Amino acid sequence: MFTLTLLMAGSLQLNAQYANQDSTYKKYFVGSTFLMLGNLIPNDRNPPHFIQLNIGYRITPKDVVFLELKKSRFAYPLGIPWGKSFDAPGENYPGHVRQHVIGLAYNRFWWKGLYTGIHAMNAFQRYYDEGNKKITKGFTLFMTYRLGYQVKLLRNRFFIEPSIGLTHWPVKTNTPQSFEEKESKWPAYFGFEPGLHFGFNF
Repeated sequence: MFTLTLLMAGSLQLNAQYANQDSTYKKYFVGSTFLMLGNLIPNDRNPPHFIQLNIGYRITPKDVVFLELKKSRFAYPLGIPWGKSFDAPGENYPGHVRQHVIGLAYNRFWWKGLYTGIHAMNAFQRYYDEGNKKITKGFTLFMTYRLGYQVKLLRNRFFIEPSIGLTHWPVKTNTPQSFEEKESKWPAYFGFEPGLHFGFNF
C-alpha cells in the first residue's frame, strides 16, 4: 500500500508539473477507431456489427491506461493472414461468432508521439450455426502488441493514432468442433493488424 501510494503521488505530481508547462495537456480521453467505417461496406452475408469505445486516463504524460469496450461479429478464422485466403469462399465458419469484449490497454510514449502498447482483451463469445441458431458460448483472451504514433489536433483537443499490431490468443475455450476444424488450418495469431484510433481529450 505504501509503494502504491508513493507511485500515485508521484504520477499526480508529474501530471501537475506537466500541466503547468503545457496548457493543452489533458488527463482524460474518450475515443474509438475509424475501422468502424467498415460497417458501411455492404455485406449482407457477414455484416461485422462492429462497435468500439475507449475510455482513458493519463497516469503521466508518457504512461496511459484505457478501457476498450467492443462488440462485433465475424464468420472466419481470425488467424487467416492477408492474402488470397483472407475471407475467401470455403474458409468461413459454418456459421458465425458474436462477441462482447472488455479490454485493458497500456500505452507507453517514448519520443514525441511514438508509442508502444499492450492490450489484454477478454472476449465473451456466442457461436451460431448457419441457421442463426446458438450452438454454445465460449471465451477467448486476445493479447495485442502495438506500435503507433499519436498526432495531436486543434491544440490537443483531438488526436488520431495510426498503428500496426500483432494479436494472438493464448486462451480459447469451448470452441465448437465444426469451427475448430476451420481454425486448425491457421496460426493462433494475426500479424500486421492495422489500427487507426481517434479520440477527444478533456
